[in-house]
Amino acid sequence: MQNDGLVNVDGSLLKTSSLQRFRLAIQALRFGADLERVAGFLTWQEFEYIAAFAFEQNGYDVHRNFHFTHKRRRYEIDIVACKRPLIVCADCKHWHHHLPPSSLKEIVGEQVDRASAFASFSKGKDQLGCAWVDAKIVPAVLTLTEGHPKFLKKVPVVPILQIQDFIQQLPAYADSTIAHLKVNFTCSQHDCQSKTLK
Repeated sequence: MQNDGLVNVDGSLLKTSSLQRFRLAIQALRFGADLERVAGFLTWQEFEYIAAFAFEQNGYDVHRNFHFTHKRRRYEIDIVACKRPLIVCADCKHWHHHLPPSSLKEIVGEQVDRASAFASFSKGKDQLGCAWVDAKIVPAVLTLTEGHPKFLKKVPVVPILQIQDFIQQLPAYADSTIAHLKVNFTCSQHDCQSKTLK
């Protein structure tokens, strides 16, 4: 593993950086390790790396920790993943316990607000390098654990263990099942998005 750059040897100690831990996690997953168990050993930043990696493996262009300002308010989206015509705005939650419904509802509501603000952010297309005109913006919450609803107000709440299935089914979901905003990036700021989630 040292020859592969996955660990650093310091006397009798093995040391790893955050990037090395992420690469070790990916290697473990490739050898068949349990995804939820692997993710449980990671920090929240490394959990984001795993989620971003899953989108990248499915042909998405991924931007982590995307910052923007809309109506004088600063926003951050953990992962923005683009693959025509979809733009997924994902919030990564690294909790290890079951959340009460009220807390989950608040988290989902905040992510919908971020996605809606992003849909009105006219420079988003240029910053992300999205070459297409029409897009469907999908808010999502990615979690470490299971045991919560798959959808809350039609917003997907996806355990990391199920992220691969979610990504593969996303094009079909986005047509009817899940909440999304339709955006035309060439229109005026007032007309660019549907005012409510579909």
